[in-house]
Amino acid sequence: MPKDYSRSLRIADQIQRELADLIRNELKDPRIGMITLTGVEVSHDYTHAKVFYTTLRSESDNFLTAKGLEHAAGFLRSHLLHRLKLRVVPQLHFIYDESIERGVRLSQLIDEAVALESPAKDPDDS
Repeated sequence: MPKDYSRSLRIADQIQRELADLIRNELKDPRIGMITLTGVEVSHDYTHAKVFYTTLRSESDNFLTAKGLEHAAGFLRSHLLHRLKLRVVPQLHFIYDESIERGVRLSQLIDEAVALESPAKDPDDS
């Protein structure tokens, strides 16, 4: 009987939910502002987890956020140990997710191309 939703995906979802809660309620680091966790990928042996995140800050502030998350990784991992019922809690590797910025940039380019293609309407042409 094939599994539609594997154990590693369930663990990744649970880690994402718990990390979002921990970052929002427990972390007091000023370098870490409002971030959104966009996804988590767990290795097959559950020893490593890639945590993808995005922010609404500038690129220079993103560097500070990355340093703050690296610094808080041990704290977050130890709290995950208490919240998850796992034998092995994965090491956390935070990766900035550029897909949202890329999507906004592509949307702007499409809007510009459509605006150039269609002639501007005169208000008198009703």
